[in-house]
Amino acid sequence: MLPSGVFNTRPQQDMAIVRTRAQWLLLAAALIFLVTLALYAPDEWVFWLIMVGIYTVAALGMHIMTGLCGQFSMGQSAFMALGAYTTAFLGTRYGFSPWLTLPLSGLVAGLGGLVFGIPALRIKGFYLVLTTIAAQFVIMWAIRQPSWLGQTYGIDVPAITIGGSALNYTQFWWLTLGVAVVMLFFAKNIQRTATGRKFVAVRDNDLAAEVMGINLFRTKLLAFFIGCFFAGVSGWLWAHLLLRINADLFTFPLSLWFLAMIIIGG
Repeated sequence: MLPSGVFNTRPQQDMAIVRTRAQWLLLAAALIFLVTLALYAPDEWVFWLIMVGIYTVAALGMHIMTGLCGQFSMGQSAFMALGAYTTAFLGTRYGFSPWLTLPLSGLVAGLGGLVFGIPALRIKGFYLVLTTIAAQFVIMWAIRQPSWLGQTYGIDVPAITIGGSALNYTQFWWLTLGVAVVMLFFAKNIQRTATGRKFVAVRDNDLAAEVMGINLFRTKLLAFFIGCFFAGVSGWLWAHLLLRINADLFTFPLSLWFLAMIIIGG
């Protein structure tokens, strides 16, 4: 919605997310405020802000899966665990840089989403919810097996360093904010693509979408992959914030919280 007296004269203006100079100024002011907030806020507040940013990335993944495509997922925290354990395992066992494990964490979580998203073509509603609940418990059971990761009570995570120094809370907040803004930009713009419109069509009526020529199997799997990729990235952030993770962090109630976030938050 545009202010009174402001109108669009080109298609590019109509497609723009931020349309007026006032909106650009407000956006810039909000970003400056968030960037500088960590410079004078107590460490407890900064830690809380970081957690908000991490949860925002995971909730955006839920928004793509459930809000856009209508594929309910009750196992988002398990896919966060896949991302967290990927960076912990590769960094501790093989010495991978945290910057290299960032896309790998999202990729592993996304592939995990593909595995559990395959039944989505044949089932929906309550039965799809049961499938994703199973994903939560199966993934966490596998992570707890010492024969797989060699760790039962947790695994250390290498710190993210810049110039040989580990990030402090303020710097980590800037990293989290940057990742959250990039993911928010991606999530917002995917709604405006042909893929996003396919997601919405499947959500509204999958039978009608199939009649229109939309490949349901590919579309639903892509939604699961993207949503779980977001979860893997948020798991990467959480792991490098805590520097030691264990399976008890990624609980089923946390997955319920993510679902509640997108429902209550609209």
